[in-house]
Amino acid sequence: MSTVLGKLETQLFAYIQLRGQPTIESEEVVRGLGITSIQTRELLSRLARRSMIVRVRRGLYLVPPRLPPGGRWSPSEFLAIATLMMDRDARYQVCGPSAFHRYGWDEQVPNLIHVYNNRLSGERQIGSTTLSLIKVSDDRLGGSESFTTPDGARAIFSSRVRCLVDAVRDWSRFGGLPRAFEWIRGELAQNRIEAKALVRDALRYGNTGTLRRLGKLLELQGVDRMLLESIQRKLPETTALIPWCPTRPKRGKIDRRWGVVFNE
Repeated sequence: MSTVLGKLETQLFAYIQLRGQPTIESEEVVRGLGITSIQTRELLSRLARRSMIVRVRRGLYLVPPRLPPGGRWSPSEFLAIATLMMDRDARYQVCGPSAFHRYGWDEQVPNLIHVYNNRLSGERQIGSTTLSLIKVSDDRLGGSESFTTPDGARAIFSSRVRCLVDAVRDWSRFGGLPRAFEWIRGELAQNRIEAKALVRDALRYGNTGTLRRLGKLLELQGVDRMLLESIQRKLPETTALIPWCPTRPKRGKIDRRWGVVFNE
């Protein structure tokens, strides 16, 4: 695609370089270039169609620090996520398959990035990044770690321990079971995580099904009795049983302590 720019496009990119900011809003273009709202909308839409800038939402665009070779540009997935979340004043953390890949449990690079957050739900496309936004309550956010990417964006991921809890709790969304059980066994065996930390995050971010399954798993791993009892104290009294592996027939040995049908 040709990178020949018209007068307004040239003025806009000169203005972008002068500002040195990764985003620009329509209202600022109106003021900065002295053009009408209609001209601004047409200018930004035209550049977005040519993949020279990227639309985050109506009126807000991510822009390159300089015109890229060949004209086409797309922000990193982390810059796209951080910008969207900052615009909505949202807390967030990348979770699910992208995090599983980051920690080396799954070799497949996902084409959809799952994001727990407290503002948005549904799928969103920003440049070449496709997001699955999962709205959760504030108390389900946390247990995260962050780093700064080369383009200056802050990337926030669920921690290694938190991801294991999520793989069990959100098994239907992430395809976490029974793979998560093997991941947990391996992480404990290689001392990458501590059972105490796993129990801590399970109590804080898990649900009843999560606690039952992790209680059974940790019992099989021979962890300290007091840790198992701390899980048991949080479980409600019930006679209902849940399957160890929800995707398999609910047939097998019944474990009354954890209320689990051990159908592995």
